[in-house]
Amino acid sequence: MHPAHLVAFGFGAGLAPVAPGTWGTLLALPVYWLVSPLLDPIGYLLMLAVLLALGIWACEVTGRAIGVFDHGGMVWDETVAFLLVLFFVPATLPWQAAAFLLFRLLDILKPPPIRYYERTFRNGFGVMLDDLVAAFYTLLVFAVFKAAIE
Repeated sequence: MHPAHLVAFGFGAGLAPVAPGTWGTLLALPVYWLVSPLLDPIGYLLMLAVLLALGIWACEVTGRAIGVFDHGGMVWDETVAFLLVLFFVPATLPWQAAAFLLFRLLDILKPPPIRYYERTFRNGFGVMLDDLVAAFYTLLVFAVFKAAIE
């Protein structure tokens, strides 16, 4: 097994028989809880940049090997995108749970331009990009909501 496959499939999270994307998103939570206390904001964002680059490579290699550029079991994109969301969302369980649900909804529904990016960029970059846009939408909704309640 190529190391890229292990990464792309979220170290096994993507092999779940039901809702692998949800399991890939859930993988971000323990990673965040373990890593965020150890890193300052710049260190965390640098880590995300490395994980994004790793994901582009891993999803490209894996997609080519299995002949499906965005296989449902490749969940590293959900993991990295949700790690980005967790960086900006208040670090409380209610906020994180709400962010999780909203992110999953947006990742599943793929509002424009997410579906466009998914169909246009048929490579590792495209696999990662559509989930980053879902993360951006999630953060946008949270910013509007937070501004409205303050």
